[in-house]
Amino acid sequence: MILVKNKKEHWEFIRNLRNHPDVKTGFVFQDYISEEQQKAYMSKYGDCFYICLVDEKPAGYVGVIEDDIRVATHPDFQGMGVGKYMINQLMSLHPNAFAKVKIDNNASVKLFEKCGFKKSFYILEKK
Repeated sequence: MILVKNKKEHWEFIRNLRNHPDVKTGFVFQDYISEEQQKAYMSKYGDCFYICLVDEKPAGYVGVIEDDIRVATHPDFQGMGVGKYMINQLMSLHPNAFAKVKIDNNASVKLFEKCGFKKSFYILEKK
C-alpha cells in the first residue's frame, strides 16, 4: 500500500467511489455528484486529497479540508486495512485533523476508533 497525492487522473475515481451506492450512504450529503461538480470541487480542493494504491490500483481516497477528514475505501478493498492505513498516514501529515462521522455510520466510527480517535460530541438537528 502507498499513499500518493491526488492528481487530475484520479478525480473520476474519487467521483465514482463517492457516488457508489455502498459508499455514499456513509456520507452526510448523499446527492449524486456530476462530472461538472467534481471538476469544480477538485479544482478548488484537489490538492487536499490523497489516493491509496494497492498493487498500483486505486483502493480509496483520504483528504482533509479545514482539518475535517474525508475518507472512502472502495468496496473491493474494504476489510483489508486500507482505511486504517489512509487515516494513519494522513494523521502523520495533518496531526490536528478530526472526523465528523454520521452517528449511524458504524464502519467509520470503528475505523476512527481503531486509529485512536475518541468520540467527543454529537451534533443534533431537527428534521
